[in-house]
Amino acid sequence: MNGLVLYQRDDCHLCDQALAVLAQARAPDFDSIFIDDDDALEARYGVRVPVLRDAAGRELDWPFDVAALSGWLEAAPSL
Repeated sequence: MNGLVLYQRDDCHLCDQALAVLAQARAPDFDSIFIDDDDALEARYGVRVPVLRDAAGRELDWPFDVAALSGWLEAAPSL
């Protein structure tokens, strides 16, 4: 698994928008995890998706734009 994970749903227009922002920001590779069939993830992220999480456990909730995402990535702690 990569250092970044995007939690999302199937058929989610906000998730599609987040993917576009990630592409525009040239974000590093990330894994996509779909929460639809996982009760624990549904309970945690159900109304929050899309959510980007890094290896340190920091989370960036939608909505975010290129500037916010870039700042969040730059502020990542060194691991």
